[in-house]
Amino acid sequence: MTPSDTSGSPGDARGRWSDLERPPLNATALRRGLVRPGGLWTELEVVRATGSTNTDLVTRARAGAPEGAVLIAEEQTAGRGRLDRAWTAPARSGLFFSILLRPGGAGVPTERWGWLPLLAGVAAAGALSRAAGVDTALKWPNDLLVTVAGEERKFGGILAERAGDAVVIGMGLNVSLRAGELPVPTAGSLALADAVSTDRDPLLRAVLRSIAEWYGEWRRFEGDPGASGLQEAYAAGCATLGRQVRAELPGGRERVGEAVAIDGDGRLVLATEGGVQEPVSAGDIVHLRSVPREE
Repeated sequence: MTPSDTSGSPGDARGRWSDLERPPLNATALRRGLVRPGGLWTELEVVRATGSTNTDLVTRARAGAPEGAVLIAEEQTAGRGRLDRAWTAPARSGLFFSILLRPGGAGVPTERWGWLPLLAGVAAAGALSRAAGVDTALKWPNDLLVTVAGEERKFGGILAERAGDAVVIGMGLNVSLRAGELPVPTAGSLALADAVSTDRDPLLRAVLRSIAEWYGEWRRFEGDPGASGLQEAYAAGCATLGRQVRAELPGGRERVGEAVAIDGDGRLVLATEGGVQEPVSAGDIVHLRSVPREE
């Protein structure tokens, strides 16, 4: 992606107005509020611009960076979503950050690490619902949704990458994007969803604190999604469940059915024609329509 910095020159009235609307993050205050002895977050850095926070933090993870490292960019020039799709947003219009986790050190078996992006989604959705006053929902496997003008729209995405014994989780959240700045008409932002606050500092603190709480509970139960409450929480907040969906699978295959459950491995279970239940572990999900639930 190639977002532009709208800060402008001293003589550019539009640039000055943009700065007032989109102030930079306060790295010192964020560190003071989040990096504490005994806490999950061990270091926090805010950079003006980078290609991809995930790419940068994966490199640091392989060089031995500690669990709890947080890298935040005011602007990403090569941000990535799933399947290497571009993530486009103007500078300081959202929250673009990555976190480094080493769950193996807490005894979590690798087969449960696939729950981490779902955990990040649950944590972010809950935190933003409270801090921004906006109802948020999860679209399996890695999208966050808000309602804008009566329509569900994606305003956030999550990307998890393995780096040896570490997992780097990147998150991009549209905060103050206006309608004319959206990368596609079906995207959304907290501002367009009438958030009570678009102040990025408290929003980021809320998200990171929520991730730390959920991650601590998940580790306490050695990554068990049932015992930690994660599986139930994800299902409760997942807008995909109870809908007729089309799963676009690797290799050009498709499956259509009702999304009926999230299983113990974090997979989406589809009830296809003939009553067959089929778990989907990877793919793009298209919401087709809601399925009436029996009382």
